[in-house]
Amino acid sequence: MSGNNIMIKSTGAYLPVKILSNKDLEKIVDTSDEWITTRTGIKTRRVAAEHEATSDMAYEAAKIALKRANMDPQEVELIIVATITPDMFFPSTGCFVQDRLGAKNAVAMDVNAACSGYIYSLVIACKFLGTGSYKNAVIIGAEKLTSITNWEDRNTCVLFGDGAGASVLIPSNGESKLLAFDMGTDGSYGEELFMPGGGSRNPASIETIEKKLHSIKMNGNTIFKVAVNKMKKTFTNSMGNAALL
Repeated sequence: MSGNNIMIKSTGAYLPVKILSNKDLEKIVDTSDEWITTRTGIKTRRVAAEHEATSDMAYEAAKIALKRANMDPQEVELIIVATITPDMFFPSTGCFVQDRLGAKNAVAMDVNAACSGYIYSLVIACKFLGTGSYKNAVIIGAEKLTSITNWEDRNTCVLFGDGAGASVLIPSNGESKLLAFDMGTDGSYGEELFMPGGGSRNPASIETIEKKLHSIKMNGNTIFKVAVNKMKKTFTNSMGNAALL
C-alpha cells in the first residue's frame, strides 16, 4: 500500500504538566521502579489534570502543528482524531477540536483503533488526499488513558499515560513523502486488551462500576507475544511495499 505522494509537513505535541514516576507508583501498587523499567523501559508518564479532556490536548498539539506549517486553521480541509478516550460518545472529539481551532471549513471525524489509531488515521487521510478529495489534513493521536485506568491493577496502570501528537499532511511533489503502509486486523484477540463497560454490550450501571468494567483489562502475556510477532511482520511488509528490502 503506497503513500500516494503525501508528506508530513509539520508536527506538534502536547504533554500534561503532571509527571507520575515509577517511584510514585511504588506507593500506589505492589511494584517497583526496577520491575517496571526492566519490562517496559518506562520511567515516567504524564497525567492530565482533572479539567483536561482529550480534545483539550488534541487542540494544543494541532495548534502547534499548524503554526509550524504556517497554515491558517480556516485552510484546513480534514481533521481526524485517533482516540479511544473521547470527551464523550458523541459528538466526535474531532468536532470539538475543529471548533476550538476555528477550522470551520474542515470535515472532522474520530477513529477508534487504540494503539494503531494514528496509523489508521494517517492511511485514511493519505487516501483522501491521494484522490484529490481534500488538499490537506490534520491528523491527531490523543488519549487520556488515565481516565480509564484501574490504579489497583499493576499490570496496566504502569503502562499508560496522557498526551497528544499532531501532523499536518499535504501532497508532495518531491522526494520527501510517505513511502508505504501495511495494515491488518485480527479481531480474535479483542478480549485480550479491552474495556468491557460503557457500550451497548454492557451499558453503564451500578453493577458495571462495582465490577470496574470501565477500566482497561489486559492479558499481558498474550498481548506481548502477539504484538512482537505482528509488529515484525508488518514492519517487514511495510519495508517490502516501499521497495526497501
